[in-house]
Amino acid sequence: MTRALATFFGVGLLRPAPGTWGSLVAIILAMLIDRYAGFPVLVVATVAVTGLGFWAVGVELAGKPGEDPSEFVIDEVAGQWIAFLFPAAALWSRGFEGFLPWPAPVAAFLFFRLFDIWKPWLVGRADRRHDAAGVMLDDLWAGVFAGLASLIAAALYHIPMILMMG
Repeated sequence: MTRALATFFGVGLLRPAPGTWGSLVAIILAMLIDRYAGFPVLVVATVAVTGLGFWAVGVELAGKPGEDPSEFVIDEVAGQWIAFLFPAAALWSRGFEGFLPWPAPVAAFLFFRLFDIWKPWLVGRADRRHDAAGVMLDDLWAGVFAGLASLIAAALYHIPMILMMG
């Protein structure tokens, strides 16, 4: 069961670029959960997948220090969902129900992949831990940075439009 969770039920076995496949599946699932079950359920699902990820990766990597198998994508799912939570929360707080407008999930996806690959600051520090917690933490930090970048990008796009209209 832990291997199934760590590979997110086989998504991590897709080639090439299993991390990108994991992120893509994650963003699609986040959109579906947000649209059909609602934002609060997405928050609970994100907390659950994060906790299950720490557990599954910890069990799978016990006694294997320094390993971060590319097929383990539960960390991408958790991080991608965190990135998606930022624009979803912004729209949910304004009463929006429905699929997020297309730039939001695309921005969350692209920014998450950028930070996950680039590994700046806290993302890289977590990755350099070379332990099971680091496998999860680098993607969680990438998700936080991607979520913030998504909100900043939205503001940079919308503020000039609001100023021109007002």
